[in-house]
Amino acid sequence: MDLSQMRNEKKLEICKYYARGGWACLPILWAVNFIWFYTEAFRKDHFQEQKQIKRYVILSGIGALIWIVALTSWVILYQAYRVSWGDWGEAISFLVATGSG
Repeated sequence: MDLSQMRNEKKLEICKYYARGGWACLPILWAVNFIWFYTEAFRKDHFQEQKQIKRYVILSGIGALIWIVALTSWVILYQAYRVSWGDWGEAISFLVATGSG
């Protein structure tokens, strides 16, 4: 999508849409929103909608970062302790590695 060809009102509308979509457990929308609109929010000359876009970009960045930290923490914790959790560790597993012995 070429943001340079878009009206500022439309940019704000799309930025809002992606920021709200992240609340539907779709943190990839927050990451995309942050990446796409970062330049519009912080590097372009001032325009009327910029303050609102900046707010959504910051919130999207924070939301994406929280999800990344939480997911990474869970993956590390799960990989390190699944075996020691016994039956519960296997119950929450999609695929259980049984080994060859």
